Amino acid sequence: MPSKVPAGETRGWIVPIGGAENKENDRRILARFVEVSGGSEADIVVIPTASRLHETGPRYEQLFRELGAARVSVMDFDTRRDCHEAGRLQRLEEASGVFFTGGNQLRLTTLLGGTPVAKVIRVRNAHGVTVGGTSAGASILSEHMIAFGDDGSSPISGSVRLAPGLGLTNRFVIDQHFRQRDRLGRLLTALAYNPFAIGIGLDEDTAAFIGPDNSLEVEGSGALTVVDAAEVAFTSMDLVDEGQPICMLGLRVHLLVAGATFNLHTRIASAGNLRVPRE
Repeated sequence: MPSKVPAGETRGWIVPIGGAENKENDRRILARFVEVSGGSEADIVVIPTASRLHETGPRYEQLFRELGAARVSVMDFDTRRDCHEAGRLQRLEEASGVFFTGGNQLRLTTLLGGTPVAKVIRVRNAHGVTVGGTSAGASILSEHMIAFGDDGSSPISGSVRLAPGLGLTNRFVIDQHFRQRDRLGRLLTALAYNPFAIGIGLDEDTAAFIGPDNSLEVEGSGALTVVDAAEVAFTSMDLVDEGQPICMLGLRVHLLVAGATFNLHTRIASAGNLRVPRE
Protein backbone atom coordinates (compact mmCIF):
# COMPACT_ATOMS: atom_id res chain seq x y z
CA MET A 1 0.00 0.00 0.00
CA PRO A 2 1.20 3.59 -0.60
CA SER A 3 2.88 5.20 2.39
CA LYS A 4 0.92 7.98 4.07
CA VAL A 5 2.13 11.50 3.33
CA PRO A 6 2.99 13.21 6.65
CA ALA A 7 1.07 16.33 7.61
CA GLY A 8 2.65 19.44 6.16
CA GLU A 9 4.62 17.54 3.49
CA THR A 10 3.95 16.65 -0.15
CA ARG A 11 4.53 13.40 -1.97
CA GLY A 12 7.40 13.24 -4.44
CA TRP A 13 7.03 12.97 -8.21
CA ILE A 14 6.29 9.57 -9.77
CA VAL A 15 7.75 9.24 -13.27
CA PRO A 16 6.95 6.15 -15.38
CA ILE A 17 8.64 6.09 -18.81
CA GLY A 18 7.51 3.87 -21.69
CA GLY A 19 11.02 2.61 -22.50
CA ALA A 20 13.57 3.48 -25.19
CA GLU A 21 13.73 7.11 -24.05
CA ASN A 22 16.04 9.28 -26.14
CA LYS A 23 19.53 9.18 -24.65
CA GLU A 24 21.39 10.92 -27.46
CA ASN A 25 19.92 13.96 -29.22
CA ASP A 26 16.89 15.07 -27.24
CA ARG A 27 17.15 13.85 -23.66
CA ARG A 28 14.21 15.91 -22.43
CA ILE A 29 12.69 13.09 -20.36
CA LEU A 30 15.85 12.27 -18.43
CA ALA A 31 16.68 15.97 -18.12
CA ARG A 32 13.28 16.65 -16.56
CA PHE A 33 13.75 13.70 -14.20
CA VAL A 34 16.92 15.40 -12.95
CA GLU A 35 15.03 18.69 -12.66
CA VAL A 36 12.23 17.28 -10.47
CA SER A 37 14.84 15.41 -8.40
CA GLY A 38 16.54 18.63 -7.36
CA GLY A 39 18.19 20.03 -10.50
CA SER A 40 21.82 20.93 -9.92
CA GLU A 41 21.52 19.53 -6.38
CA ALA A 42 19.94 16.24 -7.48
CA ASP A 43 21.22 13.14 -5.68
CA ILE A 44 20.10 10.12 -7.72
CA VAL A 45 20.31 6.39 -7.01
CA VAL A 46 20.06 4.20 -10.13
CA ILE A 47 18.75 0.65 -9.56
CA PRO A 48 19.53 -1.54 -12.61
CA THR A 49 18.39 -4.82 -11.01
CA ALA A 50 15.76 -5.52 -13.71
CA SER A 51 18.53 -5.72 -16.32
CA ARG A 52 21.16 -8.44 -16.59
CA LEU A 53 23.41 -6.21 -18.71
CA HIS A 54 26.37 -4.97 -16.69
CA GLU A 55 26.60 -1.71 -18.62
CA THR A 56 23.02 -0.58 -17.84
CA GLY A 57 23.72 1.04 -14.47
CA PRO A 58 26.92 2.86 -15.47
CA ARG A 59 25.21 4.12 -18.63
CA TYR A 60 22.46 5.87 -16.66
CA GLU A 61 24.99 7.10 -14.12
CA GLN A 62 26.88 8.81 -16.94
CA LEU A 63 23.69 10.25 -18.45
CA PHE A 64 22.46 11.77 -15.20
CA ARG A 65 25.89 13.24 -14.48
CA GLU A 66 26.00 14.79 -17.96
CA LEU A 67 22.53 16.26 -17.33
CA GLY A 68 23.78 18.10 -14.27
CA ALA A 69 22.96 15.90 -11.25
CA ALA A 70 25.26 16.64 -8.32
CA ARG A 71 25.63 13.01 -7.24
CA VAL A 72 24.72 9.70 -8.88
CA SER A 73 25.19 6.18 -7.49
CA VAL A 74 24.41 2.76 -8.96
CA MET A 75 22.87 0.30 -6.51
CA ASP A 76 22.29 -3.23 -7.79
CA PHE A 77 20.71 -6.12 -5.90
CA ASP A 78 21.63 -9.78 -6.50
CA THR A 79 19.85 -11.33 -3.51
CA ARG A 80 17.08 -10.39 -1.10
CA ARG A 81 19.74 -10.34 1.63
CA ASP A 82 21.23 -7.28 -0.08
CA CYS A 83 17.99 -5.41 0.64
CA HIS A 84 18.67 -5.53 4.38
CA GLU A 85 22.12 -3.93 4.32
CA ALA A 86 22.25 -0.80 6.46
CA GLY A 87 24.60 1.01 4.09
CA ARG A 88 22.26 0.62 1.13
CA LEU A 89 19.26 1.76 3.15
CA GLN A 90 21.18 4.81 4.36
CA ARG A 91 22.18 5.70 0.79
CA LEU A 92 18.51 5.58 -0.26
CA GLU A 93 17.60 7.81 2.68
CA GLU A 94 20.03 10.43 1.33
CA ALA A 95 18.77 10.38 -2.28
CA SER A 96 16.48 12.99 -3.81
CA GLY A 97 15.65 10.72 -6.75
CA VAL A 98 15.46 6.95 -7.34
CA PHE A 99 15.48 5.56 -10.88
CA PHE A 100 14.71 1.96 -11.95
CA THR A 101 16.07 0.84 -15.32
CA GLY A 102 14.36 -1.50 -17.76
CA GLY A 103 14.64 -5.26 -17.96
CA ASN A 104 12.37 -7.82 -16.29
CA GLN A 105 9.86 -6.44 -13.79
CA LEU A 106 9.42 -9.81 -12.10
CA ARG A 107 13.13 -9.84 -11.29
CA LEU A 108 12.63 -6.52 -9.54
CA THR A 109 9.59 -7.57 -7.55
CA THR A 110 10.94 -10.97 -6.52
CA LEU A 111 14.18 -9.42 -5.25
CA LEU A 112 12.82 -6.20 -3.72
CA GLY A 113 9.20 -6.94 -2.86
CA GLY A 114 8.44 -6.89 0.86
CA THR A 115 11.99 -5.87 1.82
CA PRO A 116 13.29 -2.87 3.78
CA VAL A 117 14.46 -1.36 0.47
CA ALA A 118 10.92 -1.36 -0.95
CA LYS A 119 9.61 0.16 2.29
CA VAL A 120 12.27 2.89 2.34
CA ILE A 121 11.53 3.89 -1.27
CA ARG A 122 7.77 4.11 -0.55
CA VAL A 123 8.36 6.16 2.60
CA ARG A 124 10.87 8.47 0.92
CA ASN A 125 8.45 9.10 -1.96
CA ALA A 126 5.79 10.03 0.60
CA HIS A 127 8.33 12.51 2.03
CA GLY A 128 8.98 14.21 -1.33
CA VAL A 129 11.60 12.08 -3.09
CA THR A 130 11.14 11.53 -6.84
CA VAL A 131 10.83 7.89 -7.95
CA GLY A 132 10.76 6.89 -11.61
CA GLY A 133 11.64 4.12 -13.98
CA THR A 134 11.69 3.10 -17.61
CA SER A 135 10.03 0.07 -19.23
CA ALA A 136 10.04 -2.65 -16.52
CA GLY A 137 11.06 0.06 -14.07
CA ALA A 138 7.85 1.92 -14.93
CA SER A 139 5.59 -1.12 -14.56
CA ILE A 140 6.61 -1.78 -10.96
CA LEU A 141 5.81 1.70 -9.59
CA SER A 142 2.11 1.11 -8.93
CA GLU A 143 0.41 -1.27 -6.52
CA HIS A 144 -0.94 -3.48 -9.32
CA MET A 145 1.62 -4.52 -11.94
CA ILE A 146 1.23 -6.29 -15.27
CA ALA A 147 3.70 -9.15 -14.85
CA PHE A 148 3.26 -10.43 -18.39
CA GLY A 149 0.58 -10.85 -21.01
CA ASP A 150 -0.27 -11.37 -24.66
CA ASP A 151 0.00 -8.58 -27.22
CA GLY A 152 -2.95 -7.54 -29.35
CA SER A 153 -5.77 -5.00 -29.45
CA SER A 154 -8.59 -7.02 -27.86
CA PRO A 155 -9.04 -7.87 -24.18
CA ILE A 156 -8.85 -11.64 -23.79
CA SER A 157 -9.75 -13.59 -20.65
CA GLY A 158 -6.66 -15.10 -19.06
CA SER A 159 -4.24 -13.24 -21.32
CA VAL A 160 -2.73 -11.13 -18.51
CA ARG A 161 -1.12 -11.97 -15.20
CA LEU A 162 -0.99 -9.33 -12.49
CA ALA A 163 1.45 -9.19 -9.59
CA PRO A 164 2.06 -6.80 -6.68
CA GLY A 165 4.23 -3.84 -7.64
CA LEU A 166 6.23 -1.42 -5.52
CA GLY A 167 3.03 0.28 -4.34
CA LEU A 168 3.80 3.99 -4.63
CA THR A 169 0.18 4.49 -5.69
CA ASN A 170 -2.96 2.43 -6.26
CA ARG A 171 -4.49 4.89 -8.73
CA PHE A 172 -3.18 3.41 -12.00
CA VAL A 173 -1.85 0.40 -13.87
CA ILE A 174 1.06 1.00 -16.24
CA ASP A 175 1.90 -0.66 -19.55
CA GLN A 176 4.91 0.35 -21.60
CA HIS A 177 6.21 0.05 -25.20
CA PHE A 178 2.49 0.51 -25.72
CA ARG A 179 1.90 1.33 -29.38
CA GLN A 180 5.12 -0.32 -30.55
CA ARG A 181 4.10 -3.70 -29.11
CA ASP A 182 0.31 -3.44 -29.58
CA ARG A 183 -0.56 -3.72 -25.89
CA LEU A 184 -4.02 -2.14 -25.72
CA GLY A 185 -5.69 -5.52 -25.21
CA ARG A 186 -3.64 -6.49 -22.21
CA LEU A 187 -4.17 -3.12 -20.51
CA LEU A 188 -7.93 -3.46 -21.05
CA THR A 189 -7.81 -6.99 -19.63
CA ALA A 190 -6.01 -5.72 -16.53
CA LEU A 191 -8.73 -3.09 -16.07
CA ALA A 192 -11.44 -5.71 -16.45
CA TYR A 193 -9.96 -7.32 -13.33
CA ASN A 194 -9.78 -4.00 -11.47
CA PRO A 195 -11.93 -1.15 -12.88
CA PHE A 196 -10.96 1.18 -10.01
CA ALA A 197 -7.50 1.78 -11.44
CA ILE A 198 -6.77 4.04 -14.40
CA GLY A 199 -4.93 2.41 -17.28
CA ILE A 200 -1.87 4.28 -18.56
CA GLY A 201 -0.29 3.04 -21.78
CA LEU A 202 3.06 4.69 -22.52
CA ASP A 203 4.63 4.72 -25.96
CA GLU A 204 8.40 4.55 -26.20
CA ASP A 205 10.27 7.82 -25.53
CA THR A 206 7.21 9.02 -23.61
CA ALA A 207 6.81 9.70 -19.90
CA ALA A 208 4.14 10.65 -17.40
CA PHE A 209 5.33 13.19 -14.84
CA ILE A 210 2.88 12.75 -11.96
CA GLY A 211 3.10 15.57 -9.46
CA PRO A 212 2.20 15.69 -5.77
CA ASP A 213 -1.31 16.90 -6.70
CA ASN A 214 -1.95 13.71 -8.73
CA SER A 215 -1.87 15.70 -11.96
CA LEU A 216 -0.11 13.90 -14.81
CA GLU A 217 1.71 15.76 -17.59
CA VAL A 218 3.02 14.04 -20.71
CA GLU A 219 6.61 14.49 -21.87
CA GLY A 220 8.42 13.00 -24.86
CA SER A 221 7.89 12.29 -28.54
CA GLY A 222 5.14 9.65 -28.39
CA ALA A 223 1.63 9.40 -26.98
CA LEU A 224 0.12 8.36 -23.68
CA THR A 225 -3.14 6.41 -23.74
CA VAL A 226 -5.42 6.86 -20.73
CA VAL A 227 -8.14 4.24 -20.26
CA ASP A 228 -10.63 5.22 -17.56
CA ALA A 229 -12.85 2.35 -16.43
CA ALA A 230 -14.60 4.21 -13.60
CA GLU A 231 -17.91 4.33 -15.50
CA VAL A 232 -17.82 0.82 -16.90
CA ALA A 233 -21.39 -0.48 -16.88
CA PHE A 234 -20.62 -4.09 -17.74
CA THR A 235 -17.80 -6.55 -18.35
CA SER A 236 -18.13 -10.20 -19.26
CA MET A 237 -14.92 -11.19 -17.47
CA ASP A 238 -16.78 -13.54 -15.13
CA LEU A 239 -18.84 -15.08 -17.94
CA VAL A 240 -16.31 -16.09 -20.61
CA ASP A 241 -13.85 -18.96 -20.78
CA GLU A 242 -10.13 -18.40 -20.80
CA GLY A 243 -8.92 -17.37 -24.25
CA GLN A 244 -12.22 -15.73 -25.18
CA PRO A 245 -12.67 -11.97 -25.87
CA ILE A 246 -14.14 -9.82 -23.12
CA CYS A 247 -17.07 -7.43 -23.60
CA MET A 248 -16.54 -4.06 -21.85
CA LEU A 249 -19.11 -1.24 -21.95
CA GLY A 250 -18.61 2.36 -20.83
CA LEU A 251 -14.86 2.85 -21.12
CA ARG A 252 -13.44 6.35 -21.62
CA VAL A 253 -10.23 6.73 -23.61
CA HIS A 254 -7.94 9.77 -23.94
CA LEU A 255 -4.88 10.08 -26.18
CA LEU A 256 -2.40 12.61 -24.79
CA VAL A 257 0.83 14.02 -26.21
CA ALA A 258 3.55 16.25 -24.76
CA GLY A 259 2.03 19.10 -22.75
CA ALA A 260 -1.38 17.47 -22.27
CA THR A 261 -2.50 16.59 -18.75
CA PHE A 262 -4.76 14.20 -16.85
CA ASN A 263 -5.80 14.51 -13.22
CA LEU A 264 -5.78 11.09 -11.54
CA HIS A 265 -8.12 12.33 -8.80
CA THR A 266 -10.79 14.14 -10.81
CA ARG A 267 -10.20 11.98 -13.93
CA ILE A 268 -10.34 15.08 -16.13
CA ALA A 269 -8.09 15.33 -19.21
CA SER A 270 -6.81 18.60 -20.66
CA ALA A 271 -4.90 19.56 -23.78
CA GLY A 272 -2.68 21.64 -21.48
CA ASN A 273 -0.50 24.01 -23.46
CA LEU A 274 -1.64 22.52 -26.76
CA ARG A 275 -3.89 24.64 -28.93
CA VAL A 276 -7.47 23.40 -28.81
CA PRO A 277 -9.46 23.95 -32.05
CA ARG A 278 -12.60 26.06 -31.73
CA GLU A 279 -15.91 24.30 -32.18
